[in-house]
Amino acid sequence: MNTTLRLAQQPEADELLGRSPLAALVGMLLDQQVPMEWAFSGPYTIARRMGADDLDAEAIAAYDPEAFAELLKEKPAVHRYPGSMAKRIQQLCGFLVKEYGGDAAGVWTEVASGAELFSRLKALPGFGEQKARIFLALLGKQLGVRPSGWREAAGAYGEAGSFRSVADITGPESLAKVRAYKQEAKAAARAAK
Repeated sequence: MNTTLRLAQQPEADELLGRSPLAALVGMLLDQQVPMEWAFSGPYTIARRMGADDLDAEAIAAYDPEAFAELLKEKPAVHRYPGSMAKRIQQLCGFLVKEYGGDAAGVWTEVASGAELFSRLKALPGFGEQKARIFLALLGKQLGVRPSGWREAAGAYGEAGSFRSVADITGPESLAKVRAYKQEAKAAARAAK
């Protein structure tokens, strides 16, 4: 994996996301209740605070939980809820170590179908159905991971030419379109109540 992603809107953070499967997964995990750029810059911040140029699932899983939470709480905090997110990141990394030998890309290598990939993503700690579909769409649209049926497994997020999620963000213009889509969806949901 060595693709240019533009999710953090910061060159160094985006470079890490494009070359590190674990960084991309952790960014997706952090992408809730904070602006997307903040979430996806989190893996870069964590790596720097750990004195590394990449994230290591085994090192994170083995890190003292209180010390790891403090690492995320350090100003500026990695997330709005750094303590709970530290726990989730460690759970994700522990799962990756146990199930994939610490290799985050193992989640999507050698899958036979989009349905299998969706199932694997959904099994990750902190990844529900929607997050799994969005990440599957990101893998397919931007990272070239396209097993048979990947678009169908990603649901609406897999549609070509859509601007629904991080899977569709390739720069500032597409980011604005995704934000506009999300605002319209929220307004429609409020109006339906």
